[in-house]
Amino acid sequence: MPKHGKKYEEASKLVDKAALYEVSEAIELVKKTATAKFDETVEVAFKLGVDPRQSDQMIRGAVVLPNGTGKTQTVLVFAKGDKAKEAEAAGADFVGADDIVAKIQGGWFDFDVAIATPDMMGVVGKIGRLLGPKGLMPNPKTGTVTMDVTKAINDVKAGKIEYRVDKTGIIHAPIGKASFEQEKLEENFKTLCDVLIKAKPASSKGQYIRSVTVSSTMGPGVKINPLKLQ
Repeated sequence: MPKHGKKYEEASKLVDKAALYEVSEAIELVKKTATAKFDETVEVAFKLGVDPRQSDQMIRGAVVLPNGTGKTQTVLVFAKGDKAKEAEAAGADFVGADDIVAKIQGGWFDFDVAIATPDMMGVVGKIGRLLGPKGLMPNPKTGTVTMDVTKAINDVKAGKIEYRVDKTGIIHAPIGKASFEQEKLEENFKTLCDVLIKAKPASSKGQYIRSVTVSSTMGPGVKINPLKLQ
């Protein structure tokens, strides 16, 4: 068992590990137990009743959190010509094509999100094995392969997050910072939760949301009553 520090141990005393909390109670506890010297990220983990090995139960997508994530995202756009100019005007941090591919092949990854116009996917495909494992590969399902680069950039800058169920059926996602007001964290949580409920596959049987845990970067997990969410 990993040994936790004194701050974590003190914070853990505030949380009843056997309890299932209401959303507002859970988020209030997470804010109280975020005692690190930096502004901790608040994350949520949804355990879903799906089998990710089945293609129709692979839940993946993106959502714009109404209050953002508290993190400034660096955006790279693969585009040429007028679309490259549009991306620059919309506030993309980096714009390019083969030149950017060469930089990435050389080990450069100073960006958080990659967007591409559809005509550029042949070029981007050359570095798919480099971008894929880092979760940086543009994908139409998450709105990062599109001709509307302005909207894609604006969404990312406004607080768009991507979510994907892992092989154990869990989705991990950030919903803001510990410094956020309680109401803003609750609103971000509800937005993500609603999107996941709507994404429930028809082939998923039994209880869909099995468990939900919210926590800060360095704090203990707080369990939310999943039955109250459905």
